[in-house]
Amino acid sequence: MQEVLLFHLVLFSFQYKFLIDKYNFMSQVKQDDTVKVHYTGKLENGQVFDSSLERDPIEFTMGQGQLIPGFEKGLLNMEVNEKKTINIPSDEAYGEPRPELVQEVDKSQLPEEIKPEVGMGLVSKSPDGREMNLVVTEVKDDSIVVDGNHPLAGKDLIFDLEVVEIK
Repeated sequence: MQEVLLFHLVLFSFQYKFLIDKYNFMSQVKQDDTVKVHYTGKLENGQVFDSSLERDPIEFTMGQGQLIPGFEKGLLNMEVNEKKTINIPSDEAYGEPRPELVQEVDKSQLPEEIKPEVGMGLVSKSPDGREMNLVVTEVKDDSIVVDGNHPLAGKDLIFDLEVVEIK
């Protein structure tokens, strides 16, 4: 009788663990998990710069370097359907602006059809074919100043997160 009871207890434990694993009950985000997340990213003044709420959640694998480090760090140990707000300092987001990425470019180097304006986005190709996004920050008589830093460099970020799925 005890063996039968022990067998059923072991079988129940195995089935319970299978269900937990299969349906992610009580599962927490950890390295190498593939997760789906809804998010809203804001600046410290409350301005929203990006959100997934009106589209599909983002899906990525933890630890692959696909997202900024502070975002992944904030997701660790969260559970499915859990919501939280995280604050990411600039050094765990896009870093500080790098002065060497701000350059003055002679207007004669621009294609003739481009009429530069402050805030205009440009793309520069390096000799090896890599592309770099630039923003015009100043227009002078014979040159422009462009900035290759990420627009959020130097900014602390706030994200509202919701874990939708853990695989």
